[in-house]
Amino acid sequence: MHPQASATCTAFDGHRLLASGPCADVALAVKRARAADALIFDDRSGRPVEFDLRGSEADVLARLQPEPPPPRGPGRPRLGVTAREVTLLPRHWDWLAGQPGGASAVLRRLVEQAIREGGAAQRARESAESVDRFMLAMTGNLPAHEEASRAFWRGERERFTQLTEAWPADVRDHLRRLAAIAWDEAGR
Repeated sequence: MHPQASATCTAFDGHRLLASGPCADVALAVKRARAADALIFDDRSGRPVEFDLRGSEADVLARLQPEPPPPRGPGRPRLGVTAREVTLLPRHWDWLAGQPGGASAVLRRLVEQAIREGGAAQRARESAESVDRFMLAMTGNLPAHEEASRAFWRGERERFTQLTEAWPADVRDHLRRLAAIAWDEAGR
């Protein structure tokens, strides 16, 4: 996965925290520590991140710069509008044709409404999946992993804290931060 310039991530060398913060800072910390086997996780998704650490620090940073956007096609570039194909059934096109503002305006309104209404649920799901990915990668072989995972998914904060207490401090503390965010997003 290629991190976005504004993303944050966390790197571990075994169970020891190497660095956490903006991905560029973490990449440089991993390079300076010469931790070739470091595991780096995107803080938002929990997915592993790989950095190309070859060359100088300037080379590493240059590779982390976002790729330029592809050339724009038809649409309204000043508004950030991009034309793409939408495939609908004939009855959907008939309904859209009868709506004020045309098909594009109706589709934009529907998408905005879905984003507003589903945003919190989506963030909660993504946060929970992040915890799950991190736990699987970093704590899968630790004692009480399965029980801690079940406690997390049930929202049993106190039980989760008890089960993770004996784990390596850096991993445990990072996992607890991720879990707290996920529970807060889910309103637990």
